[in-house]
Amino acid sequence: MKSIKTSTIKKLFLLVVMAGLLSVQSCKKDEWLNPEPSTLITDETAFSTPERIANQVNGLYAKFKADRFWGSWYLIASDIRAGDFICTNLNAATGAITYQMLTQTTTEDVTNIWQYGYVAINTCNVFIDGINAKGKEVLDEELAQSYIAEARLLRAVAYYSLLQLYARPFWDGQGTKPGLPLRLTGNTAPGNYDLARSTTQETYQQILADLDFAEEHLPTEYNTAFLNTTRAHRNTAIALKTRVYLSMQAYDKVMTEANKIVGNAAPFTASEGVKHALESNIQTVFKSPYTTNESIFSMPFTNNDAPGQSLPRYYLPGIADGGTSTSNGAGEYSLNPNGIVANVTWKENDVRRLFVKQGTKSGKYWLFKFNQASPYIDYVPVIRYAEVLLNLSEAIARSTQQIDERSLALLNAIRHRSDASTTFLAADFSGVDDFLSAIIEERQIEFLGEGIRNADIMRLGLAIPAKTQHAVPAVNPSSQNYIFPISSDELILNKLIENN
Repeated sequence: MKSIKTSTIKKLFLLVVMAGLLSVQSCKKDEWLNPEPSTLITDETAFSTPERIANQVNGLYAKFKADRFWGSWYLIASDIRAGDFICTNLNAATGAITYQMLTQTTTEDVTNIWQYGYVAINTCNVFIDGINAKGKEVLDEELAQSYIAEARLLRAVAYYSLLQLYARPFWDGQGTKPGLPLRLTGNTAPGNYDLARSTTQETYQQILADLDFAEEHLPTEYNTAFLNTTRAHRNTAIALKTRVYLSMQAYDKVMTEANKIVGNAAPFTASEGVKHALESNIQTVFKSPYTTNESIFSMPFTNNDAPGQSLPRYYLPGIADGGTSTSNGAGEYSLNPNGIVANVTWKENDVRRLFVKQGTKSGKYWLFKFNQASPYIDYVPVIRYAEVLLNLSEAIARSTQQIDERSLALLNAIRHRSDASTTFLAADFSGVDDFLSAIIEERQIEFLGEGIRNADIMRLGLAIPAKTQHAVPAVNPSSQNYIFPISSDELILNKLIENN
């Protein structure tokens, strides 16, 4: 079994949550186009020792978890579009334009998510270039390839995430529509940044190439639960591929990947690498230390680096409406009372209902899944084992066009974990379409507030629901505002870019 030795981890890695200062780029608005060194460590010395290279790896994760990207805002923007949240104040500075489906090229959400996504991508590119140019002189080949694999995995997730907001879904033209500019080499100085958009198919091909490389070269596991949760390992790459292939409607490939880490029968644990399994109580996944075997990959935070634009800040109410000294926020987004919380199949005795609390003053419903008050130290999940199980369940049903026994058992594994009183039977469904609807509803319940609902709407070609509380009409898949426009910054600086 390939793994990283304890002594190596202790020597080379500070905690990822304390990292990020030693990156070879700055974080100003046009960083990905005109980066500058952010420390006294220059390009020539950043890869001169194993310790400095280790700090660069930490910096990759720090850029990825920026508050305007995977630290919170990519998830928030994805969810507030999708119908399960209600904006409390229609403040343009805190997502109201995205919520109302009125985004323009200059909308802050549009420009920031694009900017910070490409900052993360460029950080990975600069790192990969540095390892290939200089790092291999001081690292053994296995460790060098493992580091590159981490960078490529993060780059893959960044590109996948941007696709879900800025490109037409794969089903529209089977990948022939414009995707993203594929920047695969690092920018460390001003230059020519004109680059046309690759097709959606080509962008997905690059994502999968990165994840395939990551699967081959990442360690099978680390030796602490913290590292297994916050650092990419082999099963991370496999799990993410099930998500990517699901978005491409390549259901046979979803099954191929998921079967590498999902057992044939309940309790559906992983037999190789990190022993992934569903946590017996879902609440444990979202509590300290946040390092369960279900948490395949999460972004960690401490009071040293918690972002100002955090999930708890947006979703938790203030103390006056039911928040507490340890669980309170700004109450920017409450749960839509007509959304998934109104689903009659989501029973009151379901443990996941404990994440939903009604305001003592307003009567609004609030999401307490992320519940740490400032400094907001909740981990942000990138992918959980529960998603892999539901990805597989859906892929089996869509491939076989039957209410398959294993597919049904996977769905029941998720429901039983939180609601032991409910067992789905094949006879409960009028047909496979009815069964698939139950799987999608289960995803909507299970991943509420985790940024997944928008991607599900996109890949299934569903209309984005209306927000009747603010007279926001539904958005059909053919509408221009079904996806974000391209950032105005990119349109100004890249003469070959095509807007949506």
